[in-house]
Amino acid sequence: MGLAIVAPSKSKKEIANWIAVFKEIDPHIELQVYPDISKKESVEVVVLWQHPTGILKEFPNLKLICSMGSGVDHIMADYVPDQVPITRIVDPRLTFSMTNYVVMGILNYHRQLLRYIRDKQSKTWDMTNPEIPITVGVMGVGELGGDVLDKVAGLGISVIGYGNRPKSDFRHPYFHGEQLQEFLNEVNVVVCLLPLTPKTEGFLNKDLFQKFQKDTYLINVARGKHLIEADLIPAIESGHISGALLDVFQKEPLPDNHPFWEQEQITITPHIASITNHKAAAPQIMENYRNLQQNLPLANQINKDQGY
Repeated sequence: MGLAIVAPSKSKKEIANWIAVFKEIDPHIELQVYPDISKKESVEVVVLWQHPTGILKEFPNLKLICSMGSGVDHIMADYVPDQVPITRIVDPRLTFSMTNYVVMGILNYHRQLLRYIRDKQSKTWDMTNPEIPITVGVMGVGELGGDVLDKVAGLGISVIGYGNRPKSDFRHPYFHGEQLQEFLNEVNVVVCLLPLTPKTEGFLNKDLFQKFQKDTYLINVARGKHLIEADLIPAIESGHISGALLDVFQKEPLPDNHPFWEQEQITITPHIASITNHKAAAPQIMENYRNLQQNLPLANQINKDQGY
């Protein structure tokens, strides 16, 4: 059984780190790395990140697809044989980093840090309205979104969750499905942690923004394809959105001529909210590599029908 890594966006150093962990666990593993995959018929497990579209068709004996991160939308957007399962990475450190990033963004907005940075530049001493009252709504309340709700609520801030399906005995106020407007009526900070599926692609758009309370603040740390980028600045100019913190974009790196660079009310970070740690992730893939060999259940297998 052979394993192939197909992750052209990752640097040679990153790939070397993954290989080192794989080899440490199993020194005899047959391992090939894109683009130098000469024995495609021997590949039964493929490890992917932002892979070339259509490459999965080149492995005739493929039995397992492993994402190098928690997201699988880059896989689901491509051709996947019906019988081939997909797994993802679940790492407490990913949750830790994501939650801390979101909490940072919420508190920076709540305590108006960006305003005071601008005041320093203009030598302005303004003590008026030092806090913006907030209620935080998180769209997507899986492992990541649930942890964000827990930590923000622990700070004494009101929180509400929103998801696609009902949840019984959820630990925070929660709306789902057709209750979207009820959810938006209650919050003035919206955090997007939705999985990316055909249903949620483009979910952050002008129609949604028009349903926001006036001056709602937006944080998107899910996927760039959730946001219709052309709709954001008009929503800021109309007052539906007071500003945004964005870590993900339709095209990365963000092009130099993109209008987000010049928009003062949009804060940009370069997709660093939560980064996969190869030392935590590679052993999970190797565990499933062994499980596949022994006909055991796979860890962190996704539901293809749901898309996550």
